Amino acid sequence: MTTRMIILNGGSSSGKSGIVRCLQAVLPEPWLTFGCDSFVAALPAGMQASDAGITIGQDGGVSVGADFMELQAAWADGVVAMVRAGARVVVDDVFLGGAATQRRWRHHLGDLDVLWVGVRCASAVAAGREIARGDRVPGMAALQADLVHEGVVYDLEVDTTHLESMVCARTIAAHVG
Repeated sequence: MTTRMIILNGGSSSGKSGIVRCLQAVLPEPWLTFGCDSFVAALPAGMQASDAGITIGQDGGVSVGADFMELQAAWADGVVAMVRAGARVVVDDVFLGGAATQRRWRHHLGDLDVLWVGVRCASAVAAGREIARGDRVPGMAALQADLVHEGVVYDLEVDTTHLESMVCARTIAAHVG
């Protein structure tokens, strides 16, 4: 079976977005990319900082409500539909629920062949990147660094603590069948 979908999971500021851009450059066929950041940006303003939507605490903790979960499920179904229609897709996600988030993805995916990739980064390094970015609540990267990987089963893991995005992308590309 040919892999038509790659799901990257890692905490905030772990380097997923850089890897995705490099993957698009090194994979021989065109791949679309969709990520949790673009999903959150697409939410109505009223759902951002709402108990029914998504809230980010002063410590960087993220909580999501029922309306968020409902729309996220529809978004996942839409991404999977594009893959079933023939597109190749890389998803850049943050599994706030660890294994429970992977189970939700598996429910949407059905029998699709997916390459599951864990993107790890030492929390201190991710926290430094978070400060340099300036668009995240301080503490988010450190809180998510290990949390997002709890109970998740991967086909492959990369660690951006000391590896550049292109090196990680080439490693991932070598596993796309």
